[in-house]
Parts: sequence; structure tokens; C-alpha cells
Amino acid sequence: MTSPSGASIPSLASYYLLGRSGLRVSPLCLGTMTFGTEWGWGSPEETARAIFLRYLEAGGNFVDTADGYTNGKSEELVGKFIRDARCRDQVVLATKFTFPPADQRNPLTAGNHRKNMYRAIEGSLRRLGTDYVDLYWLHAWDGLTPVEEVIATFDTLVRQGKVRYIGLSDTPAWYLSRAQTLAELRGNTTISALQLEYSLVERNIEREYVAAAIELGMGICPWSPLASGLLTGKYQRSAQGAEGEGRLKTLEKSDHPAFQKFTDRNWKVTETLVEVAKALGKSPAQVALNWITKRPGVVSTIIGATTMKQLEDNLASLEFEIPAEQSKRLEEVGRPEKMFPYFFFEAMLKERIRGYLPVSKEPPWYRGGQGG
Repeated sequence: MTSPSGASIPSLASYYLLGRSGLRVSPLCLGTMTFGTEWGWGSPEETARAIFLRYLEAGGNFVDTADGYTNGKSEELVGKFIRDARCRDQVVLATKFTFPPADQRNPLTAGNHRKNMYRAIEGSLRRLGTDYVDLYWLHAWDGLTPVEEVIATFDTLVRQGKVRYIGLSDTPAWYLSRAQTLAELRGNTTISALQLEYSLVERNIEREYVAAAIELGMGICPWSPLASGLLTGKYQRSAQGAEGEGRLKTLEKSDHPAFQKFTDRNWKVTETLVEVAKALGKSPAQVALNWITKRPGVVSTIIGATTMKQLEDNLASLEFEIPAEQSKRLEEVGRPEKMFPYFFFEAMLKERIRGYLPVSKEPPWYRGGQGG
């Protein structure tokens, strides 16, 4: 498929290399945190199965879960669906570790230390019904385990054949940089991907992570690209804060910052998104997903759906091109505030730092100090 400008438009079956690896993944990854109803929301088994099979039918090959999603039920369902469809060799299967099981709250079943990583991978392999995972994510930085221990343990799991590739999710930029550098210097398995929150309303990773990913050879896999549903347009600003039904409204009073989306800034971004979507004749969700898939460093964007209607809407997000002027509107309305030291590299000092000599090409990380 081509755009009106003649440029090729990628489909779900247009595969990309995951970071500096040879692993081919779809531009949209099927997130399965919604597989199972154990958390009080999500999809029952038959709906989840239909979503999984439709994603494969559309050409998708990248499926993401975690040992803690719906208390382990997500892994069980994903493994069952893969076995029933006999598609193990056609799927890039990813799961995560860090958090403790719902019924085991103790220091030895949580965190990123070697003991817990071994416990977690064995449990995931059992629930998934497979002897290896294609991509194993560290789910979140624990602030305790030495990075050397994490990298060495990852490397051991790869050498044992239980893991093919490794990735980091929700870690500081300095941590992932140190981890990748140590892995390279020591000849350990290197990090292929980063999983981070990234959307039109959450763009803080543009300050540091995008540059690190490009420089260090890691593909970015955004999670919550629709900001927990805010960017679908289903919520409306009201005197009480917001009107609409969904997970974000249910968790509105949560003290977790990831769910505190009803802010003046975010409403402004959402309103602009809705205007652009109407001009293009697309849904807000489609435009938001299309925009994020085109960002520098992004390889595969994680989508989640509880209904087939939501999935079909998401899958259609790759079928068009956002005109440059509309894309610029979206980029500008949510652009992160300039902060030190990034504004220090701006125009006033750029020429002096480079010796007043013209430079034919900007470094890959330099995008006006904002990554945009």
C-alpha cells in the first residue's frame, strides 16, 4: 500500500529488526494484560482467543505478556492459544519478571536478583507450556540488584536455551546504558529492546531514552500508547474531572502517576488529537497509534484490546499516513518542556561547541533538544 505522496505504508506484516539483533517483529505487538478476568476487568478466554487469532491472521507475530498479568492467567491463556494454533515457530513470545506472585509476598520472590529470575522463568515456562521464550523482559528496576548480576544471569539463561533475547522495561536511562556497555565489554548477551511508556501525552523518554536506544542498539517498544484509553477520545472533560467509562476512570483516584491522566495539559493534547482525527476521517486511537509508530527509535508498539472492535480499530492504524501539517500539530501540542541540560545544547551554544563550523548532518539523537 502507498500513501498519496507515493510513500510505502507498512502493514502489520511489515517486519522490523528488534534493536541490533536479527529478530523480526511486527510494528504492532499484541499486549495481553487484558487476557483473563482475574483483575476484575479484561477479556474472558474465548474473546481473548478470538483477539489472538485475529492478530495472527492480520500478519502480527509479536505477543507480549508477563508472569504477573491477571495473576498468571495471561501466560496460561497465551500458551494455550499458541499450542492450539500450532504456531510456536511463527510467534515471537515475550514475557517479564520482577514482581512477586499474588500469593507470595516475600523478598525472595520479588526483584531482579538471580534467585528470583530463576524462579520466575521456570514458572513462566510452565504456564506458557514451552521450553523457551523469545524475549525476556526485566519488568522494572528494583533499585537494589547490581546490574552486573542482572546481565550475567540473563546471559546464563540465553546460554541454557531458555531465553533467546533480552530486554529492559521501566528502568533509569543510566541503568540501561551501564547494562548495555557492560554486556558489550564482557561479551555477554546484549539488550535488544526497551519497553517504556510512550504516547502523545507521555513523552518524557524523548529527553534521554530515545537517544540511548539509537546509540546503543535497542528497539523501543512503547506501552500504553493510548494513555490507558485517554487517547481513544472516550473520556470527556467535566467539572468533576472527567466523564466516561473505562479503566482510567476506575483508577482515577489511584496515587500511581501512570493513571493520573486527567490534567489540563493532557486534555489539550487530546482535544487536538480529536480535531486531527476528524479532519482525517479516522478514530482518535488510530491517529494516536499511527503517530507513535513513526517516532524515532520505535520498533514495535504494544496494543491491548478487550473486544474485537477495539482490536480491529487498532489494526487499521497502519493503513494511512498523517499529513505533515497535522503531524506537526500533534508534535507541538504535547512537546515536553525544555529542561537542563538539554536547552544548554540549543542554538546559542551549538555553533560554539562545534567550532563555528557548518555540520552537514545532525547527530541521530539531536532533534532540537526535544527528540521531536
